Amino acid sequence: MSLQIRPAKECAFDQISLGEVMLRLDPGEGRIRTARAFTAWEGGGEYNTSRGLRKCFGLKTAVCTAFVDNEVGHLVEDFIMQGGVATDFIKWREDDGIGRTVRNGLNFTERGFGIRGAVGCPDRGHTAASQLKPGDFDWDHIFGKLGARWFHTGGIFAALSASTAELTVEAVKAAKKHGVIVSYDLNYRPSLWKTIGGLKKAQEVNREIAKHVDVMIGNEEDFTASLGFEVKSADHNISKIELDAFKDMIGMAVKKFPNFKVAATTLRRVITATKNDWSAILWHEGKFYESRPYPELEILDRVGGGDSFASGLQFGFLQFNDPQKAVDYGAAYGALASTTPGDTSMATRKEVEKQIAGGGARVVR
Repeated sequence: MSLQIRPAKECAFDQISLGEVMLRLDPGEGRIRTARAFTAWEGGGEYNTSRGLRKCFGLKTAVCTAFVDNEVGHLVEDFIMQGGVATDFIKWREDDGIGRTVRNGLNFTERGFGIRGAVGCPDRGHTAASQLKPGDFDWDHIFGKLGARWFHTGGIFAALSASTAELTVEAVKAAKKHGVIVSYDLNYRPSLWKTIGGLKKAQEVNREIAKHVDVMIGNEEDFTASLGFEVKSADHNISKIELDAFKDMIGMAVKKFPNFKVAATTLRRVITATKNDWSAILWHEGKFYESRPYPELEILDRVGGGDSFASGLQFGFLQFNDPQKAVDYGAAYGALASTTPGDTSMATRKEVEKQIAGGGARVVR
């Protein structure tokens, strides 16, 4: 049982993502509202998978996005280059001087601690990435002439504007035309869809995209909101109810979208902002695969854990074409991402494989 993945020797890139990359401003242990200094990172749900695949797992990746041609745009570009992700497909937009018509996105993010949950405060109106539209990328050149084995995008980018929704549909169709595996993270965010049609529009767009997806990622609430499936929510608790809800939802999803070859989600029970139970489950060709559990995982920064799960999952298929390895690498990499600051993990492949094997946290000397 495996996916039909193009051979690496035929492709310039192992994986390409489409999404917005924002400048993340992090007050560390403090609060946004009282901060006097911020640490700068880059981050974006779709891009984070490309960075993980390149930095941790050594694969060749690229990102399709857009920035304003100013100092902030080039700062984010520099972060991307430090992560080893190719910048060949970045679109640069002329700076209007003050960001009246186009600008770069900012994301202020608190990590949370104990009973105080993490907080995200994005500032991304009128961004260059949100103005991307069909025709901006030559997909036949990218997927056909250059070649890619895997394409990843998600519901956050699709929700940025009517034109990014249309571009996402164009991109997944083009990827399938050229035999590229398509993964999509539903990542439903009501605030993003609010002004462009709300839940009805989210379902309309995501159902069209879903027709062209091989690997669908999202929990039962993502599937319910984005695709319109009715399943019983388990209030984010890892339990038999949540597992059964996910399994029931997958049963409905594959009947509606028989093109799905894989469906996967993380399972997280939030004890406090700094302590979660964590694991993952994956469906492939009628069978479910579960990762080892990570009970009472201690969290430094939870943002990006799901993206790192998606990144590890993609590596498991790209490297081994094995569903059990995919869910194992995804869960371990997502867990490790939660132990370091920033949207993306600082873990190494050896550290990921140590966790898969059941390794502990003893000091390494």
